[in-house]
Amino acid sequence: MAKLLKLTVLGLALAFLGERFMALRQRINTFSHEVHPVEPPSCHLIQGIENGSEDIDILPSGLAFISTGLKYPGMHSFAPDKPGEIFLMDLSEDEPKAWALPIRNAFDVQSFNPHGICTFIDKDNAVYLYVVNHPQMRSTVEIFRFEGDSLFHLKTITHELLSSVNDIVVLGPEQFYATNDHYFTNHFLAQLETFLALHWTNVIYYGPGEVKEVANGLDFANGITISPDKKYVFVAAPPSQTIHIMKRHDNWNLTQEKVLHLGTSADNLSVDPATGDIWAAGQPDALKMQMYDPADPPWIRDMAFFVLRIQDILSQKPIMTMVYANDGSVLQGSTVAAVYKQKMLVGTVFHKALYCDL
Repeated sequence: MAKLLKLTVLGLALAFLGERFMALRQRINTFSHEVHPVEPPSCHLIQGIENGSEDIDILPSGLAFISTGLKYPGMHSFAPDKPGEIFLMDLSEDEPKAWALPIRNAFDVQSFNPHGICTFIDKDNAVYLYVVNHPQMRSTVEIFRFEGDSLFHLKTITHELLSSVNDIVVLGPEQFYATNDHYFTNHFLAQLETFLALHWTNVIYYGPGEVKEVANGLDFANGITISPDKKYVFVAAPPSQTIHIMKRHDNWNLTQEKVLHLGTSADNLSVDPATGDIWAAGQPDALKMQMYDPADPPWIRDMAFFVLRIQDILSQKPIMTMVYANDGSVLQGSTVAAVYKQKMLVGTVFHKALYCDL
């Protein structure tokens, strides 16, 4: 009887794991085999960026900051021994080029592992860059001041609630929302958490004298951004192929207004300050990114990427337009798209970066 009970429990467990695997494949693989190419009229790869361009943030002046060189457990890297960097491009130029910014003021550049980034301009027009960093796979938020074509390190922020930070949106001096993409920090448990589709991730508010959870129950909380009027916050949840639209309250708490179903998986999000449109990019099949084989061209060419523009996201019927779609022959593992006037940058986890005239 005991043996029969054990076999029954084992069978149920295997059936549950099999169902979870099929559900995960269905969630993250709905787009990759049905790519209908869409290409802007003029695009080219950005010289000098070879090891990823995970996040991009653009100032109103056209200066674009790009985080490169992210090392993430289970993810491929073309330069595993090279520290991460922040690149700069001036999109106000006719033919903008990218270059790596020196980091000064006693910062450990050898352990720099940048992830999500966000810029902030204070009342004196000083420019600050907030960077999610993973030294030794921990999560910190680094604050830099941009001055004279260099980044000056000012402060490292750590907190027990900022345990597995993915992305960040800055609200004021040392004040931001951050997404935790996993509940567990252990790599195996984090992967198991995603596999089981546990909605355990959250959004954290960090501000003067207060750090708290302001939204929870999310599935792999990823990219985060805020509307131009600062009233709404948008959070991407790639496995469920959704964007959560949340209303911001005076106490910094967030309440969910609605969930937008994309039909494919978005990673980071950015807002066009001129129009309020949301721009999203993503790699629809995340399993292929984790099993990436640079020696297998057919595999690479099936790693589709896309750029999606979402207009009137707060309305009953947002307009979603595929601006760019490719089978992976141009970029692999896209994560972000950001625009300045009629120019667009597209970044990736570990591959290259793209510049387009729209």
